Amino acid sequence: MNKLVIALAVSAAFCSQFANAQSGMPASATPIHAMTYNAALTSDYRFRGLSQSRLKPAVSVGADYTHTATGFYLGTWISTIKWTKDLGGDGDIEIDIYGGKRGELVPNISYDFGVLSYIYPSNSLPTSANTTELYGQLGYGPAYIKYSGTVNDAFGTPDSKGSGYLDIGANLDMASGLILNLHAGRQYIKNNNFYSYNDYKIGVTKDFGFATGALAVIGTNAKNGAYPTPSGKDNGKTGLVATISKTF
Repeated sequence: MNKLVIALAVSAAFCSQFANAQSGMPASATPIHAMTYNAALTSDYRFRGLSQSRLKPAVSVGADYTHTATGFYLGTWISTIKWTKDLGGDGDIEIDIYGGKRGELVPNISYDFGVLSYIYPSNSLPTSANTTELYGQLGYGPAYIKYSGTVNDAFGTPDSKGSGYLDIGANLDMASGLILNLHAGRQYIKNNNFYSYNDYKIGVTKDFGFATGALAVIGTNAKNGAYPTPSGKDNGKTGLVATISKTF
């Protein structure tokens, strides 16, 4: 947990300094810089359907800077994990660093593209778990389609450069302030079909003001034995995941 706190402090300081350095407008002017922070507690950290926390709770924190006039953004997100140890390595946190640009092509047609690095300090695996992806997304109203492709080996899998993930989903407004979250994905691991799989999520999200709550059923069709915990449980099995988060 100390590593998590230190990493958050460094990341937040970096983003704050970047935002301040880019500022210089009068306080009364329309702001073109936005800085937000987030924190969350989840019953099971799932990434592309797979548990990263051995089917147990995880805590995460993050910081985001957006240049609202242009849509360029930078951010970092940090979470506790278990999976690198499960593969015989070490390390207990994940640090994501990302940047890109988002906006609208025409009314109701949005875009988002950028680069994201997943960093696993001290992971010590034979093929490093550290992974960088380029991504692009198009949205139409509440629906979107996104593709992410790796520029190096994917998450510790040897000879897997060029792997990719297709993400299709929608976030639909419902009654009583609920948002219906629908997602389907396909993780392709190049040169290793055993680790390729489909995943899905059906959930709801609600903003309560003081925090946002989410509840989702998440699962995959990953092959038996592809992503086990040390005790033999399946990290890709269908499960109910509850999350509470706050952005400020």
